[in-house]
Amino acid sequence: MRAKRKEIATETVGLALAHDSAALHVQGSAIYIDDMREPEGTLHVAPGYAPEGAKGRITRCDLAAVGTFPGVVAVLTAADIPGINDCSPNMGDDPILADGEILFHGQVVFAVVAETREAARRAARLAKIEIAKETAAITVEDALAQGTDDVLPPYEFRRGDPAKVIAASPSRVTGSFHVGGQEHFYLEGQVAMAMPEEGGGMIVYSSTQHPSEVQHCVAKMLKLADAFVTCECRRMGGGFGGKESQAAQWAALAALGAHVTGRPVKCRLDRDDDMIMTGKRHDMRIDYSFAHDKTGRLTAVDASLLSRCGYSADLSLGVNDRAMFHADNAYYYPAVSIKSRRLRTNTVSNTAFRGFGGPQGMMLAERMMDEIAHVQGLDPLDVRKRNFYKAGRDRTPYGMKVVDNIIHEVVGELEKTSDYRARRDAIKVFNAKNPILKKGLALTPVKFGISFTLIHLNQAGALVHLYTDGSVHLNHGGTEMGQGLYIKVAQVVAEEFGIEPARVKITATTTGKVPNTSPTAASSGSDLNGMAAKEAAGRIKKRLVDFASREWKVKPGQIRFAQGRVIIGNQSIALGGLAKQAHQARIPLSSTGFYATPEITWNRDKAKGKPFFYFAYGAACAEVTVDILTGEMRVDRVDILHDVGRSLNPAIDLGQIEGGFVQGMGWLTTEELVFDQEGRLRTHAPSTYKIPCASDVPADFRVNLFASSGNPADTIYRSKAVGEPPLMLALSVFSAITDAIAALKPGKMPPLAAPATPEAIMKAVKAMSA
Repeated sequence: MRAKRKEIATETVGLALAHDSAALHVQGSAIYIDDMREPEGTLHVAPGYAPEGAKGRITRCDLAAVGTFPGVVAVLTAADIPGINDCSPNMGDDPILADGEILFHGQVVFAVVAETREAARRAARLAKIEIAKETAAITVEDALAQGTDDVLPPYEFRRGDPAKVIAASPSRVTGSFHVGGQEHFYLEGQVAMAMPEEGGGMIVYSSTQHPSEVQHCVAKMLKLADAFVTCECRRMGGGFGGKESQAAQWAALAALGAHVTGRPVKCRLDRDDDMIMTGKRHDMRIDYSFAHDKTGRLTAVDASLLSRCGYSADLSLGVNDRAMFHADNAYYYPAVSIKSRRLRTNTVSNTAFRGFGGPQGMMLAERMMDEIAHVQGLDPLDVRKRNFYKAGRDRTPYGMKVVDNIIHEVVGELEKTSDYRARRDAIKVFNAKNPILKKGLALTPVKFGISFTLIHLNQAGALVHLYTDGSVHLNHGGTEMGQGLYIKVAQVVAEEFGIEPARVKITATTTGKVPNTSPTAASSGSDLNGMAAKEAAGRIKKRLVDFASREWKVKPGQIRFAQGRVIIGNQSIALGGLAKQAHQARIPLSSTGFYATPEITWNRDKAKGKPFFYFAYGAACAEVTVDILTGEMRVDRVDILHDVGRSLNPAIDLGQIEGGFVQGMGWLTTEELVFDQEGRLRTHAPSTYKIPCASDVPADFRVNLFASSGNPADTIYRSKAVGEPPLMLALSVFSAITDAIAALKPGKMPPLAAPATPEAIMKAVKAMSA
């Protein structure tokens, strides 16, 4: 029986309000790091790297010509770092500047500080660096063949004896496929500006999802206490995970330049350098075996996720764990083994990306559903529905019970509204008549766990000031990267005080106001920071209620806040008027707030616990047309139904669903990363790396929010996270392409790899006739 959802009456929360910076974006007046007025004497830093080689000792590093180039003020190497030469998030294996060896092509060896950015970049190209090349591992297959040590130990979820069940089953399948990586391609590249302060302190303005991490990195590099370094970020022009750990190195170079020269220093990466030097979504080879019964229901799954992590650990522990957590998607595996290898390669260290490993894991689940359907001649949607979690089949591979399952309702509703069955019949007729163009249709689910699986990250702080005119100053630890976090949290605070959101001043995230912050993930920002801000506002509000109760001689229950006023019994007063009287009575009008997600536990050593506070659900139905002579593909129509609980802001949530889906579609269809045998990235922006553009968005694109009376979990106003789960709705496009190719030879599974570029589609098409 589903838990009753608390009904909540709201005035501001739930309104479809515009992004707080929308007008500024349109006017071109939103201030990003590179738009900030540069103080007089600002210098610019550019990174330098060896032009050849992915692995080897540095045998020559001649920087003489670099230092004498006109405009150059300083050339920085590892020897100039007074503290710790490390920008890793936790493992201590990511040097800011390479010291003695190269571990991937593009690794930064030195940095040039010059009067202009152009001078710094030109000077950096004059370095003469030679390395004694060693055999490099570039691909997953290279790492396996060479037996390189993994960046982290292997890990496994296990229930029962899947190998035994599979061996005894008459319906068993074994296969392997590749899932490609993805470049973040944020519109605003990596950028930071550092300004030295008196006493050796440092202020760093950084385009970062994790200001506290930048603060800690700069502090340990400069051998300073954390309190002497402040990191601030008002907004990012996109992050998608690429500015969680990856922003630290560039902020560190700016701060090191400022430390050495005593002048403000800015670091803004060139787009090609950005792509070469920063990590991406982890690409994987997924090997699997599974068994199923006559109806297509799984009886056992045995899978290995072989992940290319790059040269260092970065965030590979959490990313690959989450891939394992989501290798089931919305399906129950009776006997299961999900194994993960975190392989070390001589490529840039891969990192967080929207979905944080979840999309790669879900690819396994949907691959199995498609393979059962196409080989057995079943409808893929029927196979999916038969494998859904339900009562009695509700334990995940990691032992968590699924108690908030609404996937049956979500999929059932979309099946009807998308007219799935009639379109399936129409596509069969179309494919029978057309030898060149083949259509495909797929309806796929999403079940995505919400919480950081590193438990201590599930906390947030906020700072709220109420002024005597009734206006409010808001600050919290979450960062704004276009996802609408700031406006959502402002709506929460406005709701608490009964005022318009325009009366809430949103201020830049800074470690100087709210310390020890967690990274901002696109999904959990409102959950954490909204609750923290609500608590801070609630404390001030309680003081006002207690004061008004004494002064007006009414019970606290007779006092409420609405429409900019405070109703006290049969009287009312403007919020500013009450705030002024409270101030005169020496009542504090400022408060911090704190929130820690309850109920979550995870013992990683034992692989037991409840790592997620709740699940977000969704489903997408995609229809595609594939040209089997060229491999070209068009997405004809997409229907989406997504669960956001009780939406804090439907306009923002719909935008996140649409954007997440299109970004996921790019990952699975057009965005291909190619490294050559020397470890050099051969795809460059925007010439050979293709993100989706306006013409790639389906012409018929129907997106709706699932009608929900609220999240059963006690979240902020019973809402659900929305930033990350929608990306995985794009799995429907990949499955639809698979479905179209499968029409060429019923009974055979197309060996399609991701991304499904025209080349990959043609390879799968040719394999169908083999």
